[in-house]
This record gives sequence, C-alpha cells and structure tokens, in this order.
Amino acid sequence: MRKTITPESSQHTFSSPFVQARLAVLAMLGVLAGSALAVLGWFTQEGKLLALVQAGEGWLNSLYRTPEFIHLEQLCTPTLSLWLGALGVMSLSPQPRPWSRSLVVLTLIALTGQYYTWRLSTLNLAGWVTSGFSVGLLGLETIVIISNLILLFLMLQRQPPVPVAQVEAVPSVDVFIPTYNEPAFILQRTVIGCQALDYPCYRVYLLDDTRRPEVRALAQELGCNYITRPDNRHAKAGNLNHALSHTQGDLIAVFDADFIPTKNFLQRTVGFFGDPQIALVQTPQSFYNCDPIARNLGLENVLTNEEEVFYRHVEPIRQVVGSVICSGTSFVARRRALEQTDGFFTDSLSEDYFTGVQLSALGYGLVYLNEKLSAGLAAENIGAQAIQRLRWARGTLQAFFIKANPLTIPGLSILQRLAHSEGLLHWFTNLARVAFLVAPLAYSFFGVIPIRAAAVDLIRFFVPYYLLQLTTFSWLNHRSRSAFLSDIYEVILAFPLAVTVIQVLCNPFGRGFQVTPKGNSSHQYRFNWPLGWPLVLLFVLTALSLWRNLGFCLINTLDSWYPKGLSLGWLWSTYNLIILALALLVLLDVPAPDPYPWFDLSRPVRLRVANQDYWGNTTMISEGGALVTLTSNLAVPLPLPSGTLEVMGEGVCLPVQLEFVDCQGELPQVQLRFLPAPLAQTRLLIALLYCRPGQWKSLKAPGELQALGIILRILLRPRIFSGSPASITPVQVGQL
Repeated sequence: MRKTITPESSQHTFSSPFVQARLAVLAMLGVLAGSALAVLGWFTQEGKLLALVQAGEGWLNSLYRTPEFIHLEQLCTPTLSLWLGALGVMSLSPQPRPWSRSLVVLTLIALTGQYYTWRLSTLNLAGWVTSGFSVGLLGLETIVIISNLILLFLMLQRQPPVPVAQVEAVPSVDVFIPTYNEPAFILQRTVIGCQALDYPCYRVYLLDDTRRPEVRALAQELGCNYITRPDNRHAKAGNLNHALSHTQGDLIAVFDADFIPTKNFLQRTVGFFGDPQIALVQTPQSFYNCDPIARNLGLENVLTNEEEVFYRHVEPIRQVVGSVICSGTSFVARRRALEQTDGFFTDSLSEDYFTGVQLSALGYGLVYLNEKLSAGLAAENIGAQAIQRLRWARGTLQAFFIKANPLTIPGLSILQRLAHSEGLLHWFTNLARVAFLVAPLAYSFFGVIPIRAAAVDLIRFFVPYYLLQLTTFSWLNHRSRSAFLSDIYEVILAFPLAVTVIQVLCNPFGRGFQVTPKGNSSHQYRFNWPLGWPLVLLFVLTALSLWRNLGFCLINTLDSWYPKGLSLGWLWSTYNLIILALALLVLLDVPAPDPYPWFDLSRPVRLRVANQDYWGNTTMISEGGALVTLTSNLAVPLPLPSGTLEVMGEGVCLPVQLEFVDCQGELPQVQLRFLPAPLAQTRLLIALLYCRPGQWKSLKAPGELQALGIILRILLRPRIFSGSPASITPVQVGQL
C-alpha cells in the first residue's frame, strides 16, 4: 500500500499560499451558493417564486406514485437486452478474451447505431438559432461517435503476435539522448542508465542542442560521446539527423533526456530486427513520477498516468493493423530504413509520428513491444503538461498540410489509413467536449433547447447506450482508466486544445517546437490562470444554469409527478459542474520542493554512525536520500551527525547526513540525506532505482463505482484540506 510521509511535518506551519489554496476551494462553494441566491432573486422578480415552491412540494409529495409514463414492456426492449447481455459476457470473462471482446464490441457497435438513429430524431429545428445549435451539437457528437466506431472496428481485427527472429550477428547500436534545456542532474541519471545497458555492442551519444559547457563537461566526466551542432534547425528531428550523419551503428535507440532504460532494453528489442522488414520497435512509455493531475488531486496511489490508455489499449490495436505510432522515445530503429526516408521527418513538430508513417509507406513493419522497459519524467505541473499536449496536437494535425499525410501518402493499406484517421479525429473531439460543456447553458441564457426528447425515449435509447459505454470502458482498456476520471483529464485542456485545432487549420506552421519544461521544483500552491480562466467563467455560468434549469424544470412539473422537458438539462449541468470543480482543483498545482522522485523500495541496509553499526530496511529511497526503519534504538548526539549507509547485496555505500530521527513508533525511523559520493557509487544507486528489469508495473484503475466515490471524496475533502502541502510521495515499484 502506498503512503505519504512528511518527515518535516513537526516543523510545518501553514503558509500564506496554503491558506490561499483553501480559500480557493471555499470560493467555488461560495459561487455555487451565491448563484443559487441570484437565481432565487431572479425568480422572485419574475413572480415565479410561488409557482416554484408549489412545484417542488408537489414533486416531493408524489415521489411515491407509480411512474405512469413508463410501462414494463417499454423497458424490456432489445436495447436493454443487449446491455444486460454485454454485462453477462464481462462477468464470465473478467479479462478481455478474443471471443468476449468481440461480443462486447459488436454489442457496442449495435447500440451506437441504434442510439445515433434515435439521436437524429431529437434535432430541434424550430428557428434558425435553435436549428443551428442543435445541428452543430449533433455534428460534433458525430465526430466522437465516428472516432469511437473506428476503434471498435479495429478491435475486431485479429492477427497473431509478431515473432522475435534470431539475429545471425550482434548488430551495433547507437544510443541517442537528444537534449535541449534539461538540467544536468536529469541528464546524468539518463546517461548513466543508458551506460548500464546489458548488451555487448553499443555506444551512448549525448546530443546537446544548446551547446552548453556544463553538458559537455558532464559527458566527459561520464565517459559519454558528445555531439552538438552550430544551429537548432528542425529542432529535435534536425538534432537526430545530425547525429545520424556522425555515427555508424546498425541500429539507433532513442531516449528522451529524462527517460532511463532498464538493463535488458536492448536484449528485448534487438531480436525483432532479425526480420529484415522490421524497421522500428516501439516500447511503451512509463513514468517514475506521478502526473500533475493525480498529484494535485491527491490520487498518486489511484490514478494511472494519462498516457496509460494509449500504450495499454490503443497501441496494441494499432499493432494488429500495422499502424504502430513511433512516440519519440524508448524505441529502436534500423539505420538503413531511416536512410531511405532521408532520416527523421523534419516538416512537422511530430517528427516521430511521421517518421513512422514514412517507414510504413515504404513497406517496412513497425512493432509494438508491450513491455515496460524504460521510464521517464512526466510533466511536473499542469502548465508543462499543457505545453506538451498542445505540441502533440499541433504536430499531428499538420498531417493535412504535408507530404507524409497518412490519409494520402502512397503505400499504406486501407486499415492503416483508417487507424491513422482515428488518431487525427481524436484531436477534433476536443471541439465536441467544449460543446458538451456549453450546451446546458443554451436554454438558461438563450432559450435554446438543442435536444428534444421524451423521458421514456431517454430511458430506452440513451441510458442503455451510456451505461454500456460506462461499464465497458475500463474493461476494454485493460483497467488503465475509468470513464469518470477520464472526463477530468479531457476537460482540463479542452479549451486550449480546441483553440489549437482551429489555429492549425488556419495557420498550420505558425508556431515552432516548444520543449516541455523538466526538472522544476516549487514550494507553494500556484493556480494556472492562463488555463483556468475559461473554466472559472464556465463554472460560474454553469452554477447559474444549474439553478435556473432546475427552477424551470420544477415549474413545468406542476401537474405531473416527474420533471418535464428540462430534466436532462439540469442533470447535465450538475455533471458538468462536478467535473469543472475537479478540473479547477487540478489547476491548483501542489508544491513539489524535492526534485528527486522517491521509490517505495525495501532493501536491507547497514547504517554506520559514530563508529556504531545499526541494521534496518529502507522504506523509501531517492537519489537525494532515504528513509530507513532500524531494528534497534538509535542513540546519537545533537546536532545529528553524518555517517555511511550500505545497501546490502547491491554494492551501494554512500555518505549520509542524518536529518530527522523518529523514535516514537515501535521501531525507530531515520531520514537521511545523501552527501556527494564517488561516481561509481552514484552509478550503482541509479541502477538500483531505475534500471532493474521488470520493475515498472501497470496499476489498475478503479472501477466506475469506486471512481464515483473517489470523485465525491475529493469534492468533500480536497487534498489541500488533508495536511501539509509539501510531502514525500513514493513511486511504488514491483506492484501489479
């Protein structure tokens, strides 16, 4: 079980930023209450307050009546039967199997078709404004449905896994580490990790695109080859191509400046190149720190990284149809194949994606090896994550304006083009997400009803379709993400991504390559206003919309036991308000004062202090220090002295400074800070922390009911109410 430990908690005092963070949450509650009072005042001025009260009393008094508008034969429809059948299949097959996945996918396709046919009948064409809004909303929803249907169709394709061929001779490998502005301590761990690879014939190259003297000195200290160039033309792609022209290895392995391979990375990937038609082997991206969304919500132990869905669900589907995406790091490519495409693609910000497209168009095979053989640094705050995602969106959508467009480039099959079209459509779904957030406001402020449907039709067509989407989402993606929590991820960047989509269509090459900031630390809460102001405005408007829609709904109820007409509106507003509240909490970056990730790793150790040996086990460890539980009492003078820590069986022996001693528990705990150590010891420590084969495991996302409970818990008690704003949160390894 993961845990959060704060050794410095005894010295903690609530700082002004911490108090301000709490006030930010209280402000959201104040907006909700204030909007209720404002809407109540509006109803009073309109003379509808009495009708509102009477409607509410009538509805509450009649809740025990028989629902006259719903008949049993209307509920026992083929739609409901399909939903129940899919639930039965998933209960018989808790893990997707070819037969069970096919049945569930076919059920989803059938229900989607039925839902969309019904959805066409809900268009409201009363007037130009209403018609435009109703048709526009359906059009954007159609993009989402088509994208989902393509993925479902691709899931029905079957192909045996690609066998690993035997290589007759050991190919030489050039390991490239492109860097632009990453701090030296990040580069050091990456270079050392690459130098620890267990392979007989490889060379590591540090490709410095900023020509920094300290990076050159680091490469010299570590015994790493150093390559630079006089300019930064074509950004990362140009950097890689320049290195290609100065090296001779048979294969090229590429790791971003913050990605560290496990020792067996080349052993697991090189074998595929025994087949001369294989040009590239891509492995999934893992991360040795939590992404900012999980960290800001206090869900480090619950949420998987945002990219888990892609690498555990989407890439395996693409493998089947031969459209694997090269993701820019943690891959190996054949030099001869790259030379046929004139190196890495330079006409787009997504050089990795289009390099893979060009290789596929030449008839080469791209392999996705679904083994976690490396780990990198996830974006450390929500602003850095936004920079990264917007670059991906801009680079991918440039496909429509370049020769490597996967929809038109010669040489790809229909299935390959279909898979790539889903990847392009994915970014347009952000336009639909914005529309779904705005839609409930249409009636409240403009009197527009974009969806016209009776309650019985919602139950017959929408509810089974929605529930099946909800219940199968996590099952199909191998428990990498729950649908409720996935919505939070989508809403946070919905507006900037929607703007980026429009900008690219109007000016595809208006912005250059922007590197994701890495290696930053912070000591206070920070709200990201550039990303937050649209959501703050929408939160206020949605709060007003919620109460107004609910009021109109009750007034229209008067002669009926159930809300008429606008029940969908206020339920929709309620859901949007919850997701927006969570998104605003995510935009409040939690302090992260320690630049080193901590690992929940237990190893026997010997601590030597004042010529006395103490035995114990590490409970957490990082590059900067360790937390050790001792088996005997520790008697040391004040001020706390220095000593040495030996990790038994690993060869690691480091000088340490005692920082904190806790003797209140059953066993004493001591927090240690590592002092500067010989390079050989630093290498052993990094290998212990980052390079052990099999150490990066996949967490399972919570189920939908559990996710709903988590959401409610966060709303009732956000992370900033739970204690110290600065804490050590270990990355747990070795857990399934």
